[in-house]
Amino acid sequence: MAGGFVGGEAGRRADLYEGRITGYFILACIVGSLGGSLFGYDLGVSGGVTSMDDFLKEFFPRVYRRKQAHLHETDYCKYDNQVLTLFTSALYFAALVSTFGASPVTRKYGRRISIMCGSVSFFLGGAINAGAVNIFMLIVGRILLGIGIGFGNQAVPLYLSEIAPPKIRGAVNQLFQLTTCLGILVADIINYFTEKLHPWGWRLSLGLATVPATLMFVGGAFLPETPNSLVEQGKLDQARLILEKVRGTKQVDAEFEDLKEASQAARAVKHPFRNLLKPKNRPQLVIGALGIPAFQQLSGMNSILFYSPVIFQSLGMGSGASLYSSIITSSMLVIGALVSMSVVDRMGRRFLFIEAGIQMITSMVIVAIILALKFGHGVMLPKGLAVILVIAICSFVVAYGWSWGPLGWLVPSEIFPLETRSAGQSVVVCVNMFFTAAIAQCFLAMLCHMRWGVFILFAGLIVIMSLFVILLLPETKQVPIEEMSRLWEKHWFWKSIVAKDDARVLQSQQQLSK
Repeated sequence: MAGGFVGGEAGRRADLYEGRITGYFILACIVGSLGGSLFGYDLGVSGGVTSMDDFLKEFFPRVYRRKQAHLHETDYCKYDNQVLTLFTSALYFAALVSTFGASPVTRKYGRRISIMCGSVSFFLGGAINAGAVNIFMLIVGRILLGIGIGFGNQAVPLYLSEIAPPKIRGAVNQLFQLTTCLGILVADIINYFTEKLHPWGWRLSLGLATVPATLMFVGGAFLPETPNSLVEQGKLDQARLILEKVRGTKQVDAEFEDLKEASQAARAVKHPFRNLLKPKNRPQLVIGALGIPAFQQLSGMNSILFYSPVIFQSLGMGSGASLYSSIITSSMLVIGALVSMSVVDRMGRRFLFIEAGIQMITSMVIVAIILALKFGHGVMLPKGLAVILVIAICSFVVAYGWSWGPLGWLVPSEIFPLETRSAGQSVVVCVNMFFTAAIAQCFLAMLCHMRWGVFILFAGLIVIMSLFVILLLPETKQVPIEEMSRLWEKHWFWKSIVAKDDARVLQSQQQLSK
């Protein structure tokens, strides 16, 4: 069995898992992964809208006047406005808070209900933003979008990881990242065309967020709940039927027994958030709930996604050219996601993290050097250097697209045991959204004051991220979720920490027996 485990009932059962890829399974994956399109569309659309003159004239006239004053020169500080960045970051602060409301819903009522709740909130937010007549309406709409993303990002990665067979779990989970990337690409293409529709094009861009929300809600009505969630709710007969239907076979005894044992352990835990702090869950807490989601944002990628049109305009490109360049970068993100889906279950998570880290560091250094030498002196970049700059950004984006982008959601969703899975995913989303919001709120000010140094800062953070993976993350490819705890028992660093909890449990049992 992949993962190299020996001994134990669960370890023997994993080799007995049976099943095939069924149409029912494919439908469940497609509908479930639509949650990523909500997240992606918003990531892409907000940056494009904030660079549109019609939007700026209506809501941020001071920024518009500053932009017009610098039409013939480059300027790091052209878009430095905290209310403008609040338009972007308010969504992520709302998602941060709402994920803790999503956790009990996901655990008690199932992943499917949580996904549908998120789609309703996202639909309302998109509709309000499209009809906004003042900044207050913009922020309210963004908050509702954020609540939708908090629910969707909490439930969708769990749903995909739980419904997938272990051997292809990595590729299936990465459907979330693929649809996120496709959502970004679609948003950039829409922004490119709506920018020409004066003066209401930006309303169409924001309002079209209701389309993926509608698709996800309608699809959710036909979506099967995961067997893991049904077992967790005590619906054993229904869970077995769904498992047989998804796997396409009646021979699911081994996998079903593992699910029931994991569920019994889960029901014994009355306070899942408190349980996350126990030594036996320390690896999941440090790696999955804190480290990976924080580093995913500290890579600097979302700064490029949020503000790529703004960045390219600041480099002297016109509004249309900057949006066109954003389409190129978001296309790189889709390519990266496809590459990751094809190799993640063969080459593993660690390889992709490490290789991409080297590529991302190199790209950031190249961007910083070009900007330090040639940018910010009141003249546009020479065409040759501008091309190199776009290539370096594309290299960074495609590397992120096959590493920290998809794996930042995959690895946390697969390493938590069932008893802390929904709580753990809430912390993952909370940390992710906190750093997403912080970067969104601070990046333009950082660009203004640190200038090219902000890219050196991100390069240094990627060095730390890569060392974190090399030292602390074991390989998780093709390891059944129910057996993931055995990885920590064999890891050079984590085994001593996990052993402390095992020793404490054994001592308690011995005292009770006396």
